[in-house]
Amino acid sequence: MSLETKATFLSELEHQLSTSVTAADMARVLTLVSDTLQRYDLTRSADADDAGSYDLFEAYISALKIQGRSPKTIERYRYVIGRLLEDLKTPIRSITVYHIRSWLSRESARGIADSSLESERLVFSGFFGWLFREQLIDRNPMSNIGAIKIQKKVKEAYTNVDIEKLRTACSDTRNMAILNLLMSTGCRISEVTQLNRTDIDFQNNEIVVLGKGNKERTVFFDDVTALHLHHYLATRSDMNPALFINRFGKRIEPGGIRFMLKELARAAGVEHVHPHKFRRTLATTLIAHGMPIQEVAAILGHDKLDTTMRYVVLDKSATKASYKKYA
Repeated sequence: MSLETKATFLSELEHQLSTSVTAADMARVLTLVSDTLQRYDLTRSADADDAGSYDLFEAYISALKIQGRSPKTIERYRYVIGRLLEDLKTPIRSITVYHIRSWLSRESARGIADSSLESERLVFSGFFGWLFREQLIDRNPMSNIGAIKIQKKVKEAYTNVDIEKLRTACSDTRNMAILNLLMSTGCRISEVTQLNRTDIDFQNNEIVVLGKGNKERTVFFDDVTALHLHHYLATRSDMNPALFINRFGKRIEPGGIRFMLKELARAAGVEHVHPHKFRRTLATTLIAHGMPIQEVAAILGHDKLDTTMRYVVLDKSATKASYKKYA
């Protein structure tokens, strides 16, 4: 038996004994075990470690499902954590803070953005924090790894000119309905693609959507959006329950909306067009018109007001006018 294997075995045995015997008895037991091991050639079972790591990983994934996390979130956690474990090739219970720091450093050297590294750090923190709270690991390797500083970029919202250009360049009835729905509701594209025709309440101009974590919320749309939805649905003769379908008659996917917006942006001559920007624009507009931020958060489906505030683009001229008014 190698000295390293022997030391590891004795260390683990000491940890197990520390909760059940006195220090003096433990010393005698360890001495007897050490002497006995001299006559054996033993190796640590890698298969057992791998199996244990797999069980811990799957236990966490099951916990996420019980918590009601969305399939997309669970898929991302599985990918990020799985890549870490595959790269480290170290049993979960043996992973230390140095393993994590080294891995994040290598990711940074590969050119991964700080925002992506921070996102991965949060995933690891959730994973190892859960294992530690469940007493499945002895120490949390993430406890001494702080947040990664991210350079804050000024977020942009669509201007009124941008919106008018997009509307003018849009000649397709379906695309016009999608465009107006995104602008008036601030829905995520995943929420839009899940909508059925029967979900639209034209009488009250509102929709109950299923957001992240399977949480329902009510969003509202204006009369212009209602008009374009009516025009689009009038062109449909199919029996598909989906609110929006693609050219093959199937429910449109998020990728289909992204592609549509990309083509529309090119035709309109508007830069940086993406679905999330409609949410930011709606939040900014509602706040500028005096809506309480708690209500804006409810419309966007945010649990935390800090999240909503990150969506709001403050008008510098309005801020300056307020300063002069109140200073």
